[in-house]
Formats: sequence, structure tokens, C-alpha cells
Amino acid sequence: MVTRHASVSAELFPPALAIPEHYVPWCDTESHAMTEPNRIAATAALLGDPARANMLAALMDGRALTAKELAYAGHITPQTASEHLGKLTEGGLLAVKKQGRHRYYRLASLLVGQMLEGVMAFAEPEPARATTWRGGEALRTARTCYDHLAGRLGVALADALTARGHVALGTDGGEVTEAGTQFLDAFGAALAPGRRVFCRPCLDWSERRPHLAGRVGAALACRCFELGWIARQRDTRAVAITTAGQEGFRAQFGIVLGG
Repeated sequence: MVTRHASVSAELFPPALAIPEHYVPWCDTESHAMTEPNRIAATAALLGDPARANMLAALMDGRALTAKELAYAGHITPQTASEHLGKLTEGGLLAVKKQGRHRYYRLASLLVGQMLEGVMAFAEPEPARATTWRGGEALRTARTCYDHLAGRLGVALADALTARGHVALGTDGGEVTEAGTQFLDAFGAALAPGRRVFCRPCLDWSERRPHLAGRVGAALACRCFELGWIARQRDTRAVAITTAGQEGFRAQFGIVLGG
């Protein structure tokens, strides 16, 4: 028997990502209404600058960073970073929160992270140029994609759960079987409540195959961090697979990857 969950369409297009009404580049001169093609063009323009792209990529692990940290990620001066961050915030891609003397920036929603991962999958370099990827093999082996695991590790987890009949993935969504629910409970991967997408495939930009996103993917990643199987690395989305992780992933999922 399969446990089914509600449609994810509402989660894929959250109101939070609507471009603010006062932000109207390329608007229709007669109606002043932003058309769908122009929304695409406006978003593409925001992504098209290398500095802005680097800053967005630095936030794809779900952290909130200061303007100074993002300036470093974008290889630009703090003053220039401030201008770019203003555009990204106004365009609905970033959210900002002031705390003390600092302003902390993060991706405005999960949908922004999904969009960036999709763009990276499309723009992936040819295998012959793979050594030029930022982060190298470490990033390709295991990394975070917002709050879930990606890279070879993320894809291997999705493959293992699917092969064992714990998860069934479709084109746009996923389901967890009764056996899968029992497995996740026993593993300690408790699912956080909420309206967020329960389980869905997320195209991995380096492997070109899906890893697990949604609440299921987030719970798995959180549990792996809790167990000490993976550890965050400084200034990168890559995560290290610890000695305990190598043993744990092999015993629990049949996954063998280097540390």
C-alpha cells in the first residue's frame, strides 16, 4: 500500500516569489502589467551577471550570509555587492533580515534554490571540463542543495530508497510506501510538519539524475548530520563523508563513497 500526498503544484509556485509590484522592468507601456515572458526575462537578467550568480550559489546551502561574505563570494567590492543585493532582493530572489549591525541575506524560498539547481543542471560543463568546477570532486561527491543532499551521495540515497521500495518517484512528485515510512521512523528521520512538498525528485546538476528533495530529503540530510555521517565544509556547499558516515552509509543503504 502506498501513502499518497496532496498535489505539490501550490508549493512550486508560492506567492512569496511574485515580483514586487514596484519592481517593473520591461513592463507593458500601456497596461504597466508584467507579462510572463517579461518576468522570465527579468529573472534571467538577474541571474546573468557573474557576481550575482556567484552570490546566489553561495546561498544554496540554506545559510544566511552578510553582504561582506557575499561580496567575497562574488569576487567584488562591498559597495558593488550592496548594489547587486538590492536588485536581487527587489527582484524577489533574496530575503533580508537585519540583526544588530548586520543584514543577513538568504534565498527567498525553496523555489529559488530549485530554479538555481535546474539552471546549473542545464549549464553543466562537458565532462572534459569537469575539473574546472568550483569545489572539484568534493562538491560532486556530496553537497547540500538548500536543505537536502545532492551529488553522488544524494543520488545514491534516492536510488537505494527507490530500489528497496521505500520511495516511488514520478516526474514531478514522489510517494513513500508503508515500508518506507517504517524505515524512516526507525532511522530517526522524523518529518517536519508543514505544507511544504512532501517528497519530490530534484534533478542533480552534476549527475543529471534525481536526488530527493522536499520534507523527506530534508529529514534524511538532517539525520545524517545528527549522526555525524557528514560534516559541513567552510566556504563551500560540499560536505565531507566522515569515517562513521562511510560505515553507516554502507551498512544502512549499501552506499560506498570516499570521504
